[in-house]
Amino acid sequence: MGGVLEGVRVLDFGRYIAGPYCATLLAEFGAEVIRVEKRDGSEDRFVAPVGEGGEGALFLQINRNKKCITLNPMKPEGQEVMRRLVGTADVVVANLPPQTLQAMKLDYESLKAIKPDIILTTATAFGGPGPWSDRVGFDGVGQVMSGAVYMTGKGDPPYRAAVSWVDFGTALHCAFGTLAALMEKAKSGRGQIVEGALLATALSFTNATLIEQAVIAANRVPTGNLGQTAAPVDIYRTKDGWVLCQVTGHPLFIRWANLMGEDYWLQDPRFADDLKRGENGPVISERMARWCAERTSQEALDTLGKAMIPAGPVLSPQQALDHPHIRAAGFLQEVDYPGLPKPAPLARAAVRLSETPGEIVTRAPTLGEHTDLVLAELGYDAAAIAALRENRIV
Repeated sequence: MGGVLEGVRVLDFGRYIAGPYCATLLAEFGAEVIRVEKRDGSEDRFVAPVGEGGEGALFLQINRNKKCITLNPMKPEGQEVMRRLVGTADVVVANLPPQTLQAMKLDYESLKAIKPDIILTTATAFGGPGPWSDRVGFDGVGQVMSGAVYMTGKGDPPYRAAVSWVDFGTALHCAFGTLAALMEKAKSGRGQIVEGALLATALSFTNATLIEQAVIAANRVPTGNLGQTAAPVDIYRTKDGWVLCQVTGHPLFIRWANLMGEDYWLQDPRFADDLKRGENGPVISERMARWCAERTSQEALDTLGKAMIPAGPVLSPQQALDHPHIRAAGFLQEVDYPGLPKPAPLARAAVRLSETPGEIVTRAPTLGEHTDLVLAELGYDAAAIAALRENRIV
C-alpha cells in the first residue's frame, strides 16, 4: 500500500473504537494491519447495521485498509496460529482488560517471549494503578467522570455527548504512543507497552476546567450553550436555523463590537476582559441574539466570516454531508462495500502530510476475508487450513 509506515505489521485484536481506530490510523499511513476476529464475527462488526450482511457504520469507518482473519485463540491450534502471527508482527493492538489479555496470551510477557522487540498497544477504561483498574467501561464512563457531562447542558438532567470523543481521543493518544514506540525501537531495538485509558483521555480534555477548580475553586455550574469565560459565546437562532458564534480574546471582541457598530461595549468596565465578559455573558449574548434573529443563517455566517469572527452553522447529519466546504475539502471519501445500497462516506485521517499522505486504499474487510491468504504466508498449506476450518479454529 505504501506510505511512511510501509513495512510495519500490526495485529489488531481491538474492539469497538479505541484499539481499532488506532490501528486504522496506522494503516492509513502504510502499515499492514491484520484484524483478528471471532469466528462468527466480533460484536463491534454489527453496531448500527447498514448493509445486507449486518456490518455496521462504525465498523466500516474504523476497519478500512485492513485484512481480516478469523481465529479462536483459546484452543491449542489457535494459539499456534497466534504464535506464528506474533512472530511476524511489530505491533499488537488490543484494547482489552488485563485479565482478558492474559487469558488470550496477549499480555506483554507472553508476547515478548515470542517476539522480544514487540510493541503492545493497549487501552483500558480506567487505567491504573487504582481500585477501579480491573473494571470495564465504554466512552461514557470517561465523559461522566471527567466533569464534562456535569458541565454540559443545563444540568438537570446532565447530558453526555452523542459522539464518542473519549474513545476516539484515546485512539489518537494510542496511535501517537505507538509511533513514539516505533521510533524508539528503530533506535534501540527495544519493544515496550503503550497504554491508554479512557478516563485519562477524558481528564486530559477537561484538564483546564479541573485546574481552574483546584486553584481558585470557581465551582462552575452548567449554563447550556452560553460561554462562561468569554462572550459572546452561544448558539443563536436565525430566521431559518441556528449558528454558533465564539468570541474569545480582546481582539475578537473589538471586531465584534465594530460589527455591531456600538463602541460602548469597549468602554463598559463590565466587559473589560474575557472573564468579566463571561460573567456578564447574558447581556452580550442577548445583543448577539437580536442581531442573528434579523438574518438568515447564510447572511449571518457570511457577515461573521468576513469580519473574521469564528462562527458555524448547526448542521444535521444530512446537512453536514451536503455542506459545500466539507465536500470541497475532501474530508470524506466514498467507499463501496458488499451489500451496501450506496457507497459509505468514510472520514479520511484528519491530518495531512504533504510528502507522505495517508490514504484510504481498501474497504473494510468482510468476515475472514483474508484468512487463507494470511495463513498461507505463515506456512500453512491448503490441507492444514482446511483442517483448521473443520476444527473451528478459523
